Amino acid sequence: MAFSFQEFTQSGKKAVDHTMGEVNALRIGGAAIQMLDPVTVEAYGARMKLAEVAGLSAPDPQTLVISPWDSSLLGAIEKGVQQANLNLNPVVDGKIVRISVPPLTAETRQQMVKLLNQKIEDGRIMVRSLRADTKKEIDKQAGTAGISEDDIKKDLTQLETETKKLIDELDQLLAKKTDQLLKV
Repeated sequence: MAFSFQEFTQSGKKAVDHTMGEVNALRIGGAAIQMLDPVTVEAYGARMKLAEVAGLSAPDPQTLVISPWDSSLLGAIEKGVQQANLNLNPVVDGKIVRISVPPLTAETRQQMVKLLNQKIEDGRIMVRSLRADTKKEIDKQAGTAGISEDDIKKDLTQLETETKKLIDELDQLLAKKTDQLLKV
C-alpha cells in the first residue's frame, strides 16, 4: 500500500500560500491594497483587520485610499497604519484616509530584494521541514506487513518530486517579484 501524500500536499500548499501572502504584502512597485494586509485597527473593543472596517482602493500608482464604514474610526485607522511599520504616512482627509506611496529608490529596491529573498527562504525552510517530517513517517513503515522496501523507495521518490514542485513554485515567485522590483 502506497503512502498517502494528501496531508503533505495540503500542508505544502499552505506553506506556499503563506509565503505568497508575505511576499504580496511587500511594497513592490506602486501602491497596492495588499500592502495594507498587516494593518490591524482597534475597533469596537477588539483588534480587527483593516479590510473588515473599511473599503480599500488604489486610485493611482502612488495613492492608497481607505474609506471607513464608520467615520469614528478615522483616528484608529491612522494609528493602525502607523503602528504597522510599513513606512507609510496616513493623512486623514475629510471622511477618508489617504496614503501617498513614494516611488522606490534604487537603494530601497535592493533592500526589498533582500527582504524578498528572506521571505522566500523562510518558505523553502517550511517546505523542507514538512519534507523531513513526512520522510520520517514513510521510514516508520519499514517492516510493516504489506509494505516492501520498493514501496518505501517509490514513496521517497514521490516525496522528493512533490517537494521539488513546491520549491520550484517558490523560485518562480522569487524570480517574478525580483523582476518587478528591479524594473524602473
